[in-house]
Amino acid sequence: MLDQVLKTLEGRRHASQAALKELLSIPSVSTKPEHADDVKRCAAWVADQLKAAAFDVSIMPTGGHPAVVARNKHQAGRPTVLVYGHYDVQPAEPLDLWTTPPFEPTVRNGAIRARGAADDKGQVWCHIESLLAWQAHGGPPVNLTLLIEGEEEIGSPNLGAFVRKHKDALKADVAVVSDTNQFARGLPAITYGLRGLAYMEVKVTAANRDLHSGLFGGTVANPANELCALLGTLHDREGRVTVDGFYDDVVALTPQERQEWAKLPWNETNYALGLGAPKIAGEAGYSSLERRWARPTCDINGLTSGYQGPGAKTVLPCEASAKVSMRLVPEQDPLRIVEALEATLHARCPATVRLEIHCHSHTPAVLVPTDGRAIQLAAEAVEIGFNKRPVFMREGGSIPVVNMFKRELGIDTLLIGFGLDDDNVHAPNEKFDLDALHAGTRTCAALYERLGRL
Repeated sequence: MLDQVLKTLEGRRHASQAALKELLSIPSVSTKPEHADDVKRCAAWVADQLKAAAFDVSIMPTGGHPAVVARNKHQAGRPTVLVYGHYDVQPAEPLDLWTTPPFEPTVRNGAIRARGAADDKGQVWCHIESLLAWQAHGGPPVNLTLLIEGEEEIGSPNLGAFVRKHKDALKADVAVVSDTNQFARGLPAITYGLRGLAYMEVKVTAANRDLHSGLFGGTVANPANELCALLGTLHDREGRVTVDGFYDDVVALTPQERQEWAKLPWNETNYALGLGAPKIAGEAGYSSLERRWARPTCDINGLTSGYQGPGAKTVLPCEASAKVSMRLVPEQDPLRIVEALEATLHARCPATVRLEIHCHSHTPAVLVPTDGRAIQLAAEAVEIGFNKRPVFMREGGSIPVVNMFKRELGIDTLLIGFGLDDDNVHAPNEKFDLDALHAGTRTCAALYERLGRL
C-alpha cells in the first residue's frame, strides 16, 4: 500500500507546490493584532485540507489564536500518534531586505520563498499532503491526532492550559514534531536531543535620574559601566561559564557520541566563513558541533542603557539592563541554574548600584534514547523518504512543546525535520527547498505506515 501512496505523491508534486503557495500567501503573523483575521483564515484553510483527508476536524479556542485539532477514525489495537505543528509565522520585517514580497510565494533556485516556508508551514504541509495521498488509498494504518496551533511564534502562551484541558483527546503513544532540520542538504537527520533554556533580565540602577557626566561623573556609579563589568565576569579565558555550580549536573558526552559526531561532514573553517565570523569561538576542548549540541552556554542577548541617538549627549545613565540566556543540557535543572546565576551576580555586584534580576522563561533539555522502537521505525521512514539513512543528531535550540508533551501526556517526541541551516528562518528571504518538501512528504507518508507497526 505504501508504494501506491508514494506513487500518488509523485503525481501530485505540482499540485502540492501550488497548495503550499496558497498556504504561504496567508499572512498569519500571530504577534500583530492587525493580522488576527488572517490567523483565523489560516486556521480555517488548514482545517479544510484535513477535512479533505477525511479527518474529523475542529477549530478550537485557546484563549488566544485558535488551534486546529484533527482525528482520523481511531481503531482499537492500533497505536496512536500525535502530530504537532504551527501555522502562525514571524513578522516579515524588514521588508526592504526581501527579494520578493514575503507573502507572495515564489519558486527560485529550487526553493519556495516566503515567510513561514520552512517555519513551519512547509513542514506542516508535508504531513497534510501525505495524509491526502493516504486518503486516496483508504487512509493511514495508524490512529492519528493532529494539533496545529497558531501561537508558537509568540511562545505558545495558551498551549499548556489547552493540552491539560484536552488531555484525554490528545492521548497518544508517541508524538511527532517536524520543526527541525536535516543535518545538511541531502543528509537527513532525526534529532534526539535539544538544549533547554533559562532566559533572564538583569537590571542595574544607581541615581534616581540621568545625570550630566561632567557635573556628576566620578562621584556616582555608572550603571552601564558596572553592568558591563559584572557580565564580563561570567566567562573565564577558556570560554567556561563561571556561575557557581553551573557544570555540576552536566552529563559528559560519551566517547561513542564524540566519535559518531566527528564522522559527520562538518568543516569548522567553512562554518566560520558561512557565518562571516573571523574565527570560531567557545568553550575550549570541544568542537563546534559538541558546543552547539551538548554543552551549556551563557550569552548576552541584548544591552540597553543611556543615550543611543545620533550625535553626542554627555549623560550618566541612571540604569542599564541586559537580556541573558543560558542554553542548558540534560540533567541541568533550569530553576537551579537560575538561582545560581542570581546568587553569583548578587555576590559580585558592587554596593554602589542596585541589582534586579527577573526570569522570563525556563525549560529543561530533552534527550530521547536512540535505541527505542519508535525512533528506529522513524529512521526507516526517513530512509524511504530521502533514499538515504538518517544520522542522529542533537540541536542547540529549545522546543518547549517536547517537554510539555512529556510532562502532561507522558510521551516522547520524534523530532523529524526537513529544513536546512540556510533557510533564513525568522529572517528575510525565508525558503524551503523543493527537494526537502517532496522528500519530507514521502517521509511523512512512510512514517505513518511504519509507526502503525508499534
